Amino acid sequence: MRTLMAILACCTLLQAQEDVTFRAGVSLVHVDAEVMSADGRLLSGLTRADFRVLDEGKPQPIVNFSAEEQPLDLILLFDVSGSMRAVVGAVAGAAHQGLQELRPGDRVCVMVFNSRSWELAPFTEDLDAVAHTLQNSLTRQRFGGGTLIQAAVDDAALRLKAEKRTERRRAVLIVTDNIGVRTKREETVVRDFWEADAILSGLIIGNPRYQTANTVATIMGPQRLLLQAGMKGIAQRTGGDAIKSDDPGHAFQEMMHRIRSRYSLYYPLPQDKPGKPRTIRVELAGEAAKANPKAIVRARRGYIMPVK
Repeated sequence: MRTLMAILACCTLLQAQEDVTFRAGVSLVHVDAEVMSADGRLLSGLTRADFRVLDEGKPQPIVNFSAEEQPLDLILLFDVSGSMRAVVGAVAGAAHQGLQELRPGDRVCVMVFNSRSWELAPFTEDLDAVAHTLQNSLTRQRFGGGTLIQAAVDDAALRLKAEKRTERRRAVLIVTDNIGVRTKREETVVRDFWEADAILSGLIIGNPRYQTANTVATIMGPQRLLLQAGMKGIAQRTGGDAIKSDDPGHAFQEMMHRIRSRYSLYYPLPQDKPGKPRTIRVELAGEAAKANPKAIVRARRGYIMPVK
């Protein structure tokens, strides 16, 4: 009897190991998807049959699917330029509420940026330590300098690329007023997010100074490129989203929740040249598409063929 139980335990362990390899191996393409109803609600309860994945326009078989919450590798990236002092203070004050969306096993890294980016706290599973960093170290930063948003989110993507690949969902949540100078090509930043298998989500805080700048930019034409950093376009192409809010505490918690509440889809990696970019489109299918004709599916729009 003991021998039989040992055999069964070994089989269970091997099955679990095979399942991890099956989902995380380079032979599969991984796509996280968020589905929103027309009135802005997250759609839950969907199944594998409710999705269709197109790779370079061709339907792909979804060989693995999960609707369960996955542990996170999350970078919280805060804008500490001069205009953001009050906003960051409000988010830090609501940190306890927002961090309730995290679960044991999640790892969080805290980064900040202005004309450069730097790390306040490395990845940790100690969520109390994360809250302490937000409520103390973050609010004590010297606010000022420029706002190089694209360079900062690219640094965050590269930080994730440097981490060992695990089963955790990877995401960057940036808190900013989205006013800055374009410093990098969008294609470069998106490619780094695709290679990191990470999404970018943005919390754009309303800034009275932005209204004045926006009026001036309308008159000045091309100068507007100096005022809007283009973070929203990058977020959309990684499968994330950017929302604008004048209530940073509530919006912070909402974005944390949305990062957690995503579907994971896997399909076989097609044959192609290493390093070549390929396009992805995720859609609702069957009855789900009929029942939710105006639903919005957010998923990354491409990936880079791995170099073996």
